[in-house]
Amino acid sequence: MKGDKLVIRDYHTSMAQRILNLLRGQIQDKYVVSIGGESGSGKSELAAELARLLTENGIRSKIIQQDDYFVFPPKTNHEMRRINIRQVGEYEVKLDFIEANLRSFKQGDGWVYKPLALYDEDRIVTELLEVGDTSVLIVEGAYTTRLNFVDKRVFIDRTYQDTEQERLERARDVIEDFVAEVLEIEHRIISGHKGLADIIVRKDFLDLDDFYGKAKNERRVEP
Repeated sequence: MKGDKLVIRDYHTSMAQRILNLLRGQIQDKYVVSIGGESGSGKSELAAELARLLTENGIRSKIIQQDDYFVFPPKTNHEMRRINIRQVGEYEVKLDFIEANLRSFKQGDGWVYKPLALYDEDRIVTELLEVGDTSVLIVEGAYTTRLNFVDKRVFIDRTYQDTEQERLERARDVIEDFVAEVLEIEHRIISGHKGLADIIVRKDFLDLDDFYGKAKNERRVEP
């Protein structure tokens, strides 16, 4: 989303390097990595650093952000939530549109036609994203672990309580009871996606669990 603010720390960089090390030898052309987790968990920062490191290693990559695919532009969406908080969840996002873009990418299309949210202007426009020479597409956002056209799913295991300081630094959330209620609803939804992940980044960002290639019922995932 245009206008979003990233605060990249050393731990984002070191974790991105660890993930890149895991991906070596697995990456094929038209490879998709998702990075999911709760608000403020570091999805955008981790995606940005992973893309940068991939590029430095000669692997062309680009990022797609779930925030561009909301039904309503960001500020309007916030007000719509105030009108009816029950709408908070996956139905706020055009996940099917993301799936279509990922499918086009994996099929070798040179361009994908996608939305672009302009935060400050509170509107959504469209853009043509060139992906013809892109080998790895990173899709990041709260619900992206649920997407189908993904080769590797990364999940950041941090709750909104863990990330209050990060959210304050990005200046995206106003601290009020309503926002806390929204974050709690999102938490109940997103925490259920952890078991779908191939890589789980622990909340201290110092270690990870790699479940790639293991059957779902063999994954050592806490409830």
